[in-house]
Amino acid sequence: MPRLTVRLDDALLDRIVARASDLKISPSSFVRDVLARDPGIDLAGYHARFDELHATAIQTLSILAASVGRATPDTLRQGMDDARDLLRDRGLLDPEEDR
Repeated sequence: MPRLTVRLDDALLDRIVARASDLKISPSSFVRDVLARDPGIDLAGYHARFDELHATAIQTLSILAASVGRATPDTLRQGMDDARDLLRDRGLLDPEEDR
C-alpha cells in the first residue's frame, strides 16, 4: 500500500489520536475513513445520505406545519418563533436577518 506523509500541528494530531482511540482503531484507519467520506470522492455515499435525511425531514415538517397551520394558526406561529430562536441560539440563523 502506498504511503503519504502529512505534517500536522500537535493539537490536530492529538485530536486524531484521541478520536481513533475512542473508536478503537488506528489513527491511520481513522484518517482513511474521514478521507473516504469526502464528497468529492464519494458523491453518492456518506454526505448524500445526510442530504436525503435532511430532505425527508424538511418534507415531513412542511406537511406537519401546513396541517397545524390550518387547524391552529397561533400554534404554528409560536412553533415557528421557537424554531427561529433555537436556530439563532445555535448560530444557524443570522440574528440581523430575521428581524
